[in-house]
Amino acid sequence: MTEQTYCDRLVQDMPFLTGLGRLSEQQVDRIILQLNRYYPQILSNKDAEKFRNPKVSLRVRLCDLLGHLQRSGERDCQEFYRALYIHAQPLHSCLPSRHALQNSDCTELDSGTAGRELSDRGPVAFLTCLGLAAGLALLIYCCPPDPKVLPGARRVLGFSPVIVDRHVSRFLLAFLTDDLVGL
Repeated sequence: MTEQTYCDRLVQDMPFLTGLGRLSEQQVDRIILQLNRYYPQILSNKDAEKFRNPKVSLRVRLCDLLGHLQRSGERDCQEFYRALYIHAQPLHSCLPSRHALQNSDCTELDSGTAGRELSDRGPVAFLTCLGLAAGLALLIYCCPPDPKVLPGARRVLGFSPVIVDRHVSRFLLAFLTDDLVGL
């Protein structure tokens, strides 16, 4: 699926944006003023006056503005969407093109991850974790309980309950208390 340009999105959103009661006169004026003040190359003073003319209906001015932006190019359409987001965020989130983009993104992600529900890290990560768990198990079960053999291991295991989850820390503390009783 090809990526939708801002001009394509504007064509798709135009009927929604020009619908009755979608954008207020103040919101349209703020959008026009932002495009004129911050980006005078997008809307000149003459164009801004034309699109803010109160003698012409809001719908006609908005249609003219959107047509002007489409003819101007991709960057101008992108700046319109930025201004729309700033001045009419609830309306921006309801745009038909945004819903189409979100739905297409979700279907692409769902189809790609359907076969790999558990993990996609691969066999090397699994074998690494398995080896680490087996090594710790061997260390705990096969080491002699003599305190002179592994004095550093007790210190490490003594501080690990601070780091490890509380369920695992119970077992580690039980292991330490069993060793300390033998002293």
